[in-house]
Amino acid sequence: MAKQRIHTENAPAAIGPYEQGVRIGDLVFTSGQIALDPATGRFLAGDIEQETERTLDNLKAILEAAGLSLGHVVKTTVYLADLGDFSRMNGVYEKYFARSKPARACVQVAALPKGARVEIDAIASFSA
Repeated sequence: MAKQRIHTENAPAAIGPYEQGVRIGDLVFTSGQIALDPATGRFLAGDIEQETERTLDNLKAILEAAGLSLGHVVKTTVYLADLGDFSRMNGVYEKYFARSKPARACVQVAALPKGARVEIDAIASFSA
């Protein structure tokens, strides 16, 4: 199986040597997303809810570029700068995955790029 690059202008350009997403077979792996504005590449600092919304909108755009939706996501990893933000992040996250909940891990990390409070990556499947 050949690895296929996934790219869209509707999500932020990579800020390093990586792809927005990669497809191999029936699986799509997204790179971690933070609250970057796709049009400007600027970090949209805000409260944890605003950052989570922008982050999930970025993930959604990458999945759509691959021909998928959030309903195809089978696993996410959520990285929080402060686990104290968990319940507020979770309130937004729950709205995006209301119909089809993926498996998930959530961890606190020492720091995230651009001073972000949340970063999320996903694995999706065409079979889901």
